[in-house]
Amino acid sequence: MRLSFVLTSVAVVALVACRSEPKPPDVNQLLSDLRNADRVKSGQARLQLITLGEPAVPALSELLRSGTPAERIAAANTLWGMGVRASAAVPDLSAALGGSDPALRVAASMALENMGPAAEQAVPALVRALSDRERPVRQAAVKALGAIGPAAEQAVPALSRALRRGPWPEAEEAVRRIRGLQPGAPVEVGGEEADRP
Repeated sequence: MRLSFVLTSVAVVALVACRSEPKPPDVNQLLSDLRNADRVKSGQARLQLITLGEPAVPALSELLRSGTPAERIAAANTLWGMGVRASAAVPDLSAALGGSDPALRVAASMALENMGPAAEQAVPALVRALSDRERPVRQAAVKALGAIGPAAEQAVPALSRALRRGPWPEAEEAVRRIRGLQPGAPVEVGGEEADRP
């Protein structure tokens, strides 16, 4: 009888424990913490948002569209940390490449780079960024195009034109990655391909 009572009690406790699922993090609270001036609190929120992944992307995309300059950069950096899991934010990251803040343009390019082929939709915006007046933006954009790989084929003419103007090792590497060439393989930059828009 006593053993039966103990077993029943254990079963009830186990059943209650199974039913109580951990509460998911509150995305709005994490976004509030991300905006916090306290770097520790902000950093912890960023890590939790990155861990949360896809469920946090819509809120981060909204922050990327409408936040203060610092908040927009924090959103892009957080999306960078998610990698391919943040691919739903590609349109907003692409739009950020046209913004006035060079730091945001770099952060958006880096986030797209970390998504690799999933950022294919951003190729036209990244090609435009190759002409950015800020060198760090151009560098980040060319690295993103290389990370996208063969899906960025439409960027090759612009990259070829840039290479005809002078050496740019990152652009050469991007062309290699887009064409599926081995590292160090020669890159052709002349002819019709370089002249196409």
